[in-house]
Amino acid sequence: MIAIIIAGALALLLSILGTPVFIKVLERRGYGQFVRDDGPTTHATKRGTPTMGGVAIILAVLAAYFLTHLVLWTPPTVSVLLVLFLMLGLAVVGFLDDYLKISQQDSTGLRPRYKLFGQFVVATVFAVLALLFPDGQGRTPASTNISFVRDIPWLDLAFAGSVVGFILFAIWANFLVAAWSNGVNLTDGLDGLATGATILFTAAYLIISFWQWRQTDVLDLTGGHGYQARDPLDTAVLCAALIGACVGFLWWNTSPAKIFMGDTGSLALGGAIAGLTMVSRTELLGAIIGGLFVVISLSVIIQVTSFKLTGKRVFRMAPLQHHFELKGWNEVTIVVRFWIVAGLLAGVGLGLFYLDALPRLGA
Repeated sequence: MIAIIIAGALALLLSILGTPVFIKVLERRGYGQFVRDDGPTTHATKRGTPTMGGVAIILAVLAAYFLTHLVLWTPPTVSVLLVLFLMLGLAVVGFLDDYLKISQQDSTGLRPRYKLFGQFVVATVFAVLALLFPDGQGRTPASTNISFVRDIPWLDLAFAGSVVGFILFAIWANFLVAAWSNGVNLTDGLDGLATGATILFTAAYLIISFWQWRQTDVLDLTGGHGYQARDPLDTAVLCAALIGACVGFLWWNTSPAKIFMGDTGSLALGGAIAGLTMVSRTELLGAIIGGLFVVISLSVIIQVTSFKLTGKRVFRMAPLQHHFELKGWNEVTIVVRFWIVAGLLAGVGLGLFYLDALPRLGA
């Protein structure tokens, strides 16, 4: 428990104090946001706002996590190191995208095929490594079983053999990484929206991971079969660091934003989210807890599909938050209401997770 508190406090302190320093560095270098011409006209005032703020979040998370282990003199776990690898790998892809947008003064950035290739490489390496490194009970960081609140035995991707299982899990991991990273990226369209939604998602996963750590032995003793997560306590420590870093960043990112996270931050946070769902063995449950990201992603898919098939648009503009902007909603109103939706969905997901444990605990 003390590790969770230390990690969260350190990340908050580093982020809230470090972000304004990073803002000054970006301003001196002229690394400002390029606003696309086809976006909402109200966004024109955001042109030139420092971007790539995700660097501040990532550095705060890394420093807080490793300092916590140094202070308590405990080793990092494989599960969290792999999630950090996923976060950093996608941050590099996002950084390249942001840098090209700034240097070329164009909203195109990294070409989609290169961005997808980068995501593919990082996700595939993660997938392979996540099925290695078993602990004393044979639990690996991730599993070939698709999971809801725990691994689903009859949804095992390794049904045809270990090699096929690795390949199918790599495909599944690639889908999750692409879905979550692009989902957070699409949500990052209004000041503070993606940051706040990530805080709510990660807070839910802190509770889930802590519960898994506290209840596994109890469930084993009652014959309820404990959770299969390999390193749930350390996962909770990472969640605390993510929450602290995002809260500190949100202080400067809330409307009117002094800095944007950019693709550097949105892809990195999306990668962290994808990794959390896999190492906690709650991949499908994550789609409920992070339902706001899912809905916003679906709004883009619906818009593009409808326009290509019928030539008509379902929404005034996609992603969904811009539809409400064009309807006349104030930016802060949209952000707060979307946070409420994100919080409600996180609560529903936590409820489903808790309800699964009740009969196993004899409640």
